[in-house]
Amino acid sequence: MTQFPSLDGFGPTRRTLQLYARALSSLARAYAPAHPNWWHISLKVTPGGLVTDNIPCGGGGILAGEMNFHRHELILTSSDGRAWALPMDAGLSGSAMGDRVLAAASAAGLAGDVDRARFASEEPGLYDKDSVKLFFTALVRADRSFKRHAARLGKECGPVRLWPHGFDLSMEWFGTRVERYNEGGKTVELPAQLNLGFYPGEDDETSYFYSNPWPFDTDKLLNQSLPPGVEWHTDGWQGTILPYKEARDEDQILEYAMAVYRIATPLLNALA
Repeated sequence: MTQFPSLDGFGPTRRTLQLYARALSSLARAYAPAHPNWWHISLKVTPGGLVTDNIPCGGGGILAGEMNFHRHELILTSSDGRAWALPMDAGLSGSAMGDRVLAAASAAGLAGDVDRARFASEEPGLYDKDSVKLFFTALVRADRSFKRHAARLGKECGPVRLWPHGFDLSMEWFGTRVERYNEGGKTVELPAQLNLGFYPGEDDETSYFYSNPWPFDTDKLLNQSLPPGVEWHTDGWQGTILPYKEARDEDQILEYAMAVYRIATPLLNALA
């Protein structure tokens, strides 16, 4: 099985890509029908890069945005045949790229308020093509692993998506247990869940895979044994972590994901 590539030196390019992804996601946040799990603001992995869901636009058409890592362009395509290609290697700041994305969206028929703070930055964008290639290779292999895992778990799984806010790739499995809590005087109900994710950091040292049960029962989980290289994580967030430098290949990710699933599911499913 193929290995995961090194991400050392990815940091400057990572910061640029995250701002550009947030600019693209801001369109869906402002104009797309809202999904209760916020899937509408995420991006999916394709052979070319990262793509939004279809966004309704003026005149009955749709618009989609893509970060193409082969052409090194952010591309918006409208169902009426028009397309706008914005170079990602031109040194554009997050704000400058966001302005161009919004201008193209306006030309496609989208008009309204967009939260520019999500991609606001005046620093020049740094974009190293070699780093992008290695990052995309790692992302594709993580996506493959997660989708193989989702296929064996079945219909209780959500899609595998990249989240521009944290710039991590993840999926969720939903248990049958329901958690209820009060929010602003209203009772909110959410299904118990277990995520599986990949956080590409600035280098190999800060990158990792994670799988986190929610709710997290400290007393019943922390005494459970995990596969070699995997640890329980309780500093800042609660779950499990497999450091990227310990990750070998897709099969190891699948073994890790299934081990945490077997540990967590008895706590996330309602009693019969």
